[in-house]
Amino acid sequence: MTDQAVDTDGVRPAGRAADEDRFLGRTRELKELRADIERAGLDTLSGRKAPRARVLLIAGRPGSGRTALAEELVRLVADRYDDGVLRARLSGHDGTPVPVGQTARELLAALDLPAPAGAGEDDLAGELRTALSDRRALVLLDDAADAAQVDALLPDTPDCLVVAVSGGPLTGISDVRPCTLGGLDTKSAVELLSRHTGSVRITVDPRAAESLVEVCQGQPAALRLAGGWLATRPKATVADLAKQVHTEGDEGTPLSRVFRLVHASLPAATARMLRLLALAPAGLVDPHTASALAGCSVNDARGALDGFVTLGLLRPVRSPLPQYEVPGCLYPLLKRLTETLDRPGELQLARARMLERTVRLLQSCRTITETDDAEAREKLQGMPPSVRFPTPRAAEEWLRIRRPALLAAARLAVADGELDTLARRLMSQLVKAMVAHFGTHAAAPDLYGIHRLVLDVAERQKLPREQAAALLNLGDLDARTGRTRDALVRYRAALDAGRQANDPYATGRAMESVGGAHLELGDYDRAADWFGRALADCLARDEREGAARLYGRIAVAHTYAGRYGEALRGWRAAIAGYRKGGDVAAHARALSEVARVQEYAGRPEESLLTCHEAVELARRAEDVRLQAALQLRLADTLERLGDPASAQLHRGTAERLLGEESQDLEGPEEIEDAKQDGDACEIRSASAED
Repeated sequence: MTDQAVDTDGVRPAGRAADEDRFLGRTRELKELRADIERAGLDTLSGRKAPRARVLLIAGRPGSGRTALAEELVRLVADRYDDGVLRARLSGHDGTPVPVGQTARELLAALDLPAPAGAGEDDLAGELRTALSDRRALVLLDDAADAAQVDALLPDTPDCLVVAVSGGPLTGISDVRPCTLGGLDTKSAVELLSRHTGSVRITVDPRAAESLVEVCQGQPAALRLAGGWLATRPKATVADLAKQVHTEGDEGTPLSRVFRLVHASLPAATARMLRLLALAPAGLVDPHTASALAGCSVNDARGALDGFVTLGLLRPVRSPLPQYEVPGCLYPLLKRLTETLDRPGELQLARARMLERTVRLLQSCRTITETDDAEAREKLQGMPPSVRFPTPRAAEEWLRIRRPALLAAARLAVADGELDTLARRLMSQLVKAMVAHFGTHAAAPDLYGIHRLVLDVAERQKLPREQAAALLNLGDLDARTGRTRDALVRYRAALDAGRQANDPYATGRAMESVGGAHLELGDYDRAADWFGRALADCLARDEREGAARLYGRIAVAHTYAGRYGEALRGWRAAIAGYRKGGDVAAHARALSEVARVQEYAGRPEESLLTCHEAVELARRAEDVRLQAALQLRLADTLERLGDPASAQLHRGTAERLLGEESQDLEGPEEIEDAKQDGDACEIRSASAED
């Protein structure tokens, strides 16, 4: 089972040694939570079987150690759940609720289950509940914004357990077992301080330590900051810090008072970098992000980030790459300081520097996959060493690890509205990098979201050409996942945008796509009509290759409609185009379709002759799969004509061809694909091979 990353908003100090990382306090709360797992619910007491998973709620203010308690509970009971632990965070670092569909998609991915690109929120949540209905899993839902988020994800089985973390009650979910957190007990709070300061300063003045705990109200996040401040000042006493926190007055929470003290103690440049981390997408920071925001070197940024970890201002993320997280409890405090101390123009410039650096990193990430191209190699060498990747594998790892931050950067850039040029460049490079490293199919869910963002910018800026491109891309993703009617709507909108932009490529592409959608929906007359419009557009622009493809698509529509004479005329026109263009492989495929139509039309002798001609062309094109498919078609036709001996010879040839090709394939799935191609039992459009 793959665990999803989740922050540890609790009392485990980041970066400590293993023997210093044990959980502190909360003995009573843990005991009650474990007892609540076994306690009979309302359904059981009324004689009914519980229809859904038990929900344990850990409620508390950010910084109270609520997530750390949830993680400790999960650690203690995880062995009871054979299907493992799933984790998801339901709010962003800035408190924005995460859409239920996005969470469901991430949890399905953790279960290694597919989730179609662009699928609706209800469909994804339903898929997740179905997937968990026959499992025994533990689900940790951190930082829930409201009950609706949790309710939509609840497994429909009492065999699962849900541990939800929230700032308040989850009204509306029946039989929730709540546990509300206050501060740590004094003994545990003092021990948390000593982990940062060492035991000596605590031992020599235990009353000062207890006074500091009282000032911080036992809140783990405030105590971590206090401990970090003391750790960087070996000569300061605990009493000194307690007095300084007292002088901050009663304004705000204990956490905000300690935070202001820590911020005020930083050098001006370091304090500015800390404030600018509030701009980091998804609250995830790496040295490049900090470097671009602050306008300093990557090495200086890395040193500053490590210093922030020591102070308790950042948490290191477990990752092969240096990456840090802004604690959710500190984000509003950082944001308030940036709004107070930094000019809007400076903040916008910092955002622009960060996005520009991200664009350059994405360009480098994509370009390193094109090292066979001399121009790409030269371009890569021209990039600064700080943004170059040593290997394609390193680039892919960076892209995978930074994916949440990169997607968040795209969303923030679009929401900003004042950096649309950078936003478009960022999204363009992000799409190219994802396709280069992950492939279109694997990246489709992310690509769908990016294309929707592109559409938002294009509509806002009134850019019809970009609108058409985004709509075509979204339509293609809809079509691939079976949402053909949705795709048809997108394609028609793309056609309107293409005409408005006077873009012949977008217009022709949209007309062909509209025809393809009608073909998929079984409306063959409309399909042929739209393919004909696209063909007229191609002929007007003298695009022979496109015209040949469209003749084939028209022929496919006529074939499905049973108009074999018109289908044959269409394929012969396509063949003429492929012959003039010298495309032997396409010529062979078109001939194979002619043979198929002749067979359907009841002319097996003509089909045999056409098949033999197509086999020769397929051999010249070195298309082994097509050769095998044609050999099998020859065998079927010969059997129908009463020549089983010849049919057997052709079947043997097909098996040999597929056997030879299977030696070059990577695995059993590709071998099976080759066999299915060889079966040749369905009509394929000319565009299916494009």
